[in-house]
Amino acid sequence: MQLTPITWPRLARALAERVAATVPPVRPGEHPPDRNAWARLAVDGAPAAGTADLADAVADELPALGHPVLRVSAAGFWRPASVRLEYGHQDVDAYYQLWLDTGALRREVLDPLGPGGSGRALPSLRDPVTDRSTRAGYVDLPPGGVLVLDGPLLLGQGLPLDLTVHLRLSPAALERRTDPAEHWTLPAYERYDREVLPEQSADVLVRADDPRHPAWTG
Repeated sequence: MQLTPITWPRLARALAERVAATVPPVRPGEHPPDRNAWARLAVDGAPAAGTADLADAVADELPALGHPVLRVSAAGFWRPASVRLEYGHQDVDAYYQLWLDTGALRREVLDPLGPGGSGRALPSLRDPVTDRSTRAGYVDLPPGGVLVLDGPLLLGQGLPLDLTVHLRLSPAALERRTDPAEHWTLPAYERYDREVLPEQSADVLVRADDPRHPAWTG
């Protein structure tokens, strides 16, 4: 697999242009197109890879291209702590399989922004720190809008997405850049690499071992 060096700002711009090309902008008063009126982008990878930062940068680029944005973090759709931590605070299998409420993410965000959807989506459901409802209000994303979602372990779950980006860290880089308190999650990423093959299943692969010099498949 050939990778091309790129800077983070150029990468964000290129990804914004690529996802923008999948859905035409719709101006006020115009009818939405026959195909899906929204685009759903996911930036997948361990938090240490900088997924949230890249997703933020892509979201910042899109309005200038004529596309309103809904920015969502997968952590805002974690299951309640009573479910996530049922088997302990550091259960790898639970982290891998149970933490993300994929049903709620689909129901509240992905399906409303899919074909035939309403465009009415919920930015977050639960605060991952306090474990309380965020009481976020629904947002009406206009046709031509783009969802920018970030989070770990998003691929291989059947989520309806229009463009997927995987930020890859080598095992050594992942261990080095992950907070020691979170090292218990590392076996989940090893399993993810082995079972889901995100380097192959993502539409775009970004190698981020050196945070100063990413490279991508273009």
